[in-house]
Amino acid sequence: MAAGRAFLGAPCSSLATGARRLAFASPPPRALVPALRRRFPGRCIASVSSSPDAASAPEPYVLTTPLYYVNAPPHMGSAYTTIAADAIARFQRLLEKKVIFITGTDEHGEKIATSAEASGRNPKEHCDAISSSYKMLWADLDIEYDKFIRTTDHKHEAVVNEFYSRVLNSGDIYRADYEGLYCVSCEEYKDEKELAENNSCPVHLKPCVARKEDNYFFALSKYQHKLEELLARNPDFVRPSHRLNEVQGWIKSGLRDFSISRASVEWGIPVPNDTKQTIYVWFDALLGYISALLDDGEQANLQQAIDRGWPAALHLIGKDILRFHAVYWPAMLMSAGISVPDAVFGHGFLTKDGMKMGKSLGNTLEPKDLVERFGADAVRYFFLREVEFGNDGDYSEERFINIVNAHLANTIGNLLNRTLGLLKKNCKSTLAFDSIAAADGVPVRENVENLVDKAKHHYENLLLSSACESVLEIGNLGNLYIDEQAPWSCFKKGGESTEKAAKDLVIILETMRIIAIALSPITPSLSLRIYTQLGFTEDQFRVLRWDDTKWGGLKAGQVMMEPKPVFARIESEMEAEAQGSSKAAKGGKKKAQSKGLVEA
Repeated sequence: MAAGRAFLGAPCSSLATGARRLAFASPPPRALVPALRRRFPGRCIASVSSSPDAASAPEPYVLTTPLYYVNAPPHMGSAYTTIAADAIARFQRLLEKKVIFITGTDEHGEKIATSAEASGRNPKEHCDAISSSYKMLWADLDIEYDKFIRTTDHKHEAVVNEFYSRVLNSGDIYRADYEGLYCVSCEEYKDEKELAENNSCPVHLKPCVARKEDNYFFALSKYQHKLEELLARNPDFVRPSHRLNEVQGWIKSGLRDFSISRASVEWGIPVPNDTKQTIYVWFDALLGYISALLDDGEQANLQQAIDRGWPAALHLIGKDILRFHAVYWPAMLMSAGISVPDAVFGHGFLTKDGMKMGKSLGNTLEPKDLVERFGADAVRYFFLREVEFGNDGDYSEERFINIVNAHLANTIGNLLNRTLGLLKKNCKSTLAFDSIAAADGVPVRENVENLVDKAKHHYENLLLSSACESVLEIGNLGNLYIDEQAPWSCFKKGGESTEKAAKDLVIILETMRIIAIALSPITPSLSLRIYTQLGFTEDQFRVLRWDDTKWGGLKAGQVMMEPKPVFARIESEMEAEAQGSSKAAKGGKKKAQSKGLVEA
């Protein structure tokens, strides 16, 4: 279900005239006593929780990435989505929310079986290897997820079967023949009007193949009016706003029923009432958002999973899978009597050489290589700062190096390092004043507080680039202040000037403390290094809240750590070569590009 895999569906107009609607003998499982969820007025109802403590427990903030398709190892597009989700999750934790951050892998379907065969493995071995590569990359990128679901997990299959039965009992599943053009890479039937020359898929640029199948279909068209009502009642259901316009256009043009089974695909979950067919990968994988809420090893139960935190507060996805999340998924949930998620955010694509990156197109930017060369903080910061969240963004190595050096190494890292150096030289690395007393009558405190408020507003509204910009402005304020006050000169003058200089250093270091907290959703490791240099422990860093960005955290007598650069200045290849040539001319050895911490 990764960004980069388009939605699947069979148009209703292509169905044979003799469609067979399935009957059911038992009442729908959703005939439980319903209770309205309170997150949005008038939203879809969900079954009452079976847990006696559920009513008093705080409602969790459930955040999801797509479940990434394991036909090949992760690329930068899937890494970007997960970095953004991790930043949002970390911010929500700072607000003291009970966050459940879900990610995982989508492991069924024809393309998976084909990829496994090409690699000389059976499908399960292939899925194990690729799913593991996602987990390893998330660790490299400092991703702190709470749940990792695989669609081959037993608990997931049980939830899918129960969900299917609910939709079947609602009368929304029927059987029919379908004939059309099929894109294997998308795993999707295509309308001829959307195809490129030679019946090629517009996403993967490969010819679609003609197929005819006897499948089960979901009655999506039945939910057109309800989906129109959902968007009218809650326009924030789809974000950003231009994505909402797309979804409204799709719905207005008329919804068509879509196929939810495959007769020709063996690698999948068998259809409960017809084991000769498997459940279509999308109808399967979307349920991972719910099955992930169950703990490993416990008895799988759909209602129990719902009680653990559904509905999700936010589905974070690539724009190419927006239709399935914003149209198909809520209709499926309505059919099963389950609440729809609060919001679906469709972000843009990362491009390389002006083209969308994707495994099928073979033009990926390898995130593992970027992390190994530049470190997780640099990768996280660049893509969240330089790509306006919701729009497309392009990667350029030159711009990457320039931005990261200017912002993290210079504006933030160098400011901390030179301030701690002055404190060590003139104050024995010990603060002479509380930060509140030091800033008395100094306007920089108010300016910093205003920027912190702006950063919080941007985080809350998923404006991650703007949040980075606001925090960087705090660093710019600190650099401007230290240059204007020139505490090094004041220390030399002695007398009252020494006291003022000591206060100025406290002001700068308090500014750095606030930056460390406000930037921690974006660059968690860098923020930890800053915070510990200010004399705090890692345990203290781990329990920080957003409220700790308030001015006044540094106290008189606190001892700072030995000044040591917290971020490496990245050398470009040209700089490394020039430095190597210079050393070689002097009889030295050529210096290789280093990822170690060097002074900016």
